[in-house]
Amino acid sequence: MTDETIVGSARPAADRAPHPSRRTLLRGAAFAGVGLPILAACGSGGGSSNRAASAPVTPGAVLTTTADVPEGGGVILDKDGLVVTQPQAGTFKGFSNICTHQGCPVDNVSDGTINCTCHGSQFSIADGSVVAGPAPEPLPAKNVTVKGKDITLA
Repeated sequence: MTDETIVGSARPAADRAPHPSRRTLLRGAAFAGVGLPILAACGSGGGSSNRAASAPVTPGAVLTTTADVPEGGGVILDKDGLVVTQPQAGTFKGFSNICTHQGCPVDNVSDGTINCTCHGSQFSIADGSVVAGPAPEPLPAKNVTVKGKDITLA
């Protein structure tokens, strides 16, 4: 027997199983699908905790009514994946409800902007352009039309 000092374990290093790094464990969890709920939770942003996944909207389908969209504001239609705004009386615009920064859904429309509280991005209700970052791109426009009092996807 030798006078070796074994630090940290009663067994020699050759007998110990290596411990995976935290990065290895997280990578394995992501591949196993465990990381998906964590990523999905990122989008809650403290707003509505019951956001529905957006489904493709059929062109011509009624999204909302003109009475539901305030002048100088807008409404978020989570189930349709859209934001409909009325920047000035009688003018209606449509945009994707997904922030171009990291894919969080936007939470509210106020003071002339569409707001994502995940990281503070703000977009113009008139054209979807970035008013405040970190979003790198404007919200993608969606063509909406008004038929009577109904707002539909063009």
